[in-house]
Amino acid sequence: MAGHWLLARLGKRVLRPGGVELTNRLLGSLRITSTDDVVELAPGLGATTKLVLANDPASYRGVDRDPVAVDRVAHIVSGPNRSVVQGTASDTGLEDESADVAFGEAYLTMQPSSQKERIVNELRRILRPGGRMALHEVSFRDGISDADRKQVTEELRSSIKVHVSPLSDEEWCSLLTDNGFEVQAHENAPLHLLEPKRLIADEGILGAAKFAARVLSEKDARKRVVAMRRAMSGNDDKLQAVMISAVRVS
Repeated sequence: MAGHWLLARLGKRVLRPGGVELTNRLLGSLRITSTDDVVELAPGLGATTKLVLANDPASYRGVDRDPVAVDRVAHIVSGPNRSVVQGTASDTGLEDESADVAFGEAYLTMQPSSQKERIVNELRRILRPGGRMALHEVSFRDGISDADRKQVTEELRSSIKVHVSPLSDEEWCSLLTDNGFEVQAHENAPLHLLEPKRLIADEGILGAAKFAARVLSEKDARKRVVAMRRAMSGNDDKLQAVMISAVRVS
């Protein structure tokens, strides 16, 4: 089982690299209003979806390749001009220039370079000129060697069981600027997804306690969670979370 779905099964609801704090900064950068048509890539458990809908956008469309996620989010987005469909981020099936806002969290990190570019181009296609987009991903800190990057990536892949491919902040920004976007801002946060302080901030005291109890009660799951935590906290000097917001300019 992929690491993020294991954490979800154990009761973790916030699965974003920089936690709720960085998600809130992402939404702040997008400035969603009641006149915006919004597209979310891979809404997953729907935690950010709920925050988006609180802004009462003109429309919301989620796109997720996982049918289980689609069913789960469908219960959140029921209503006029609210929908979630099964599809891929590189081929959403949505109309050209049909959105004012598009964003994704912790999704492009799990894609190879060629797929990252296809997804960014898909976002450009569905956004209207001047449309806003934002990403919330995992990045390498500045100045680490290629050997360290390779080692860290292998540790993440081994523990999470997903083909993760982080980029540096500069590389993430270049991915956008090379494909028709102008970067407006980018911010970082520690990659402390499984640290006690972040768990409480993201899940609340009761939610964090329930998650910890489930982890402690399942031996095999506990080994996986400990390995994931070690891969992240053990590389705190090399990894971080990043939020990048941009606008379509061409």
